Amino acid sequence: MAILSGIKNTVLLWVLLVAACGNQPKKPEIEIAGKEPEMQQHANKPIVVAANRTDQYIPLLNGKKIGVVANQTTVVFKSGDSYTHLVDSLLSLQMDVKKVFAPEHGFRGQADAGEKVTDGTDPKTGLPLISLYGKNRKPSAEQLADIDVVLFDIQDVGVRFYTYIATLQLVMEACAAHGVPIIVLDRPNPNAHYVDGPTMEIEHSGFLGMTPIPLVYGMTIGEYAQMINGEGWLRSETKADLTVIPLENWTHESEYHLPIRPSPNLPNDTAIYLYPSLGLFEGTNINAGRGTEFQFQRYGAPFLDATQYNFTYTPQPNFGAKNPKQKGELCYGKDLSQIPRMTEVSLMWLIDAYQNADDKKKVFNTSGFTRHAGTEKLQQLIEAGKTEAEIKATWADDLNRFKTIRQKYLRY
Repeated sequence: MAILSGIKNTVLLWVLLVAACGNQPKKPEIEIAGKEPEMQQHANKPIVVAANRTDQYIPLLNGKKIGVVANQTTVVFKSGDSYTHLVDSLLSLQMDVKKVFAPEHGFRGQADAGEKVTDGTDPKTGLPLISLYGKNRKPSAEQLADIDVVLFDIQDVGVRFYTYIATLQLVMEACAAHGVPIIVLDRPNPNAHYVDGPTMEIEHSGFLGMTPIPLVYGMTIGEYAQMINGEGWLRSETKADLTVIPLENWTHESEYHLPIRPSPNLPNDTAIYLYPSLGLFEGTNINAGRGTEFQFQRYGAPFLDATQYNFTYTPQPNFGAKNPKQKGELCYGKDLSQIPRMTEVSLMWLIDAYQNADDKKKVFNTSGFTRHAGTEKLQQLIEAGKTEAEIKATWADDLNRFKTIRQKYLRY
């Protein structure tokens, strides 16, 4: 099934067919609270990402000098499972794209997590590539001087320490400071169906969490952009001149299967669903599948009690993990590759690993764990032997406060 959308430019008519392969939303079993009746009818229609809604944003770009914040997920879907990069599509429509700003992992998504991305030139288009994950993490005044509008389109997965929302916030700050409008093309969040996890404390803010939101915040990147603006979270004195192009036929309960991995170590749905829970291992000395073909679908370490586990693996350098934790060492742990879609953050695996470590001092890389958790309390509670239920009870008030704020910005 496909949806036709198109625009008439002064020199050509572009007709796009939206891919329906694998992106069919799940039909809600109950009404979606707070939504109008017509929104309930979207469940049987293909999801249309904002990049395909050219009639909504091309008029805003005509005659403008454009900077695009993009990576490998920045695509316009065609038919079947085919797609075209948004930058190529804009150029084919004779839009005046001046440069591309690239986030963590780079414009083509080839760099490891944490690996610095350098400036360069895109060999296909000849456009300048400006890194937002190198010597600077937001566009400078000089880099925006020849830009009339910034177009932001990156696939997010809805986890606070996934750095694309930090890039969004810093780009919005730069745009607000220098009077450049920003257009966000919205995409589904595959973890938008729940809100959970510890809320970041301001004293631990950084690139892994810039604002006091829960680990899983249950919003699309467009909704979150509106929250950043509306809650006054930009460091600039003014709000960004923000336009969000919305999705069609998507709700927060919809299942969405990403056709392109959003970063090198999120290869499939299972990894994306487990990422909020297993991503916390990034702040420990325990491997979470990097250096295997099952990233964020397993965990293990040489110092876990071998008598407690019947699953082992050995991380080796591979795509997205040039130097994985526990490289070349036999790790004892658990295989989670058959876990179904998650509806909450689970602490059971982190608690399990801590309890079965032969030396518990080996588990936490304290500063790294605090940056990922957003609080020192989570490590303290695990070390104190608290149960998952006891730890989650400490999150409840913060989650309720956030949900109240979040409600103001939900669009779907």
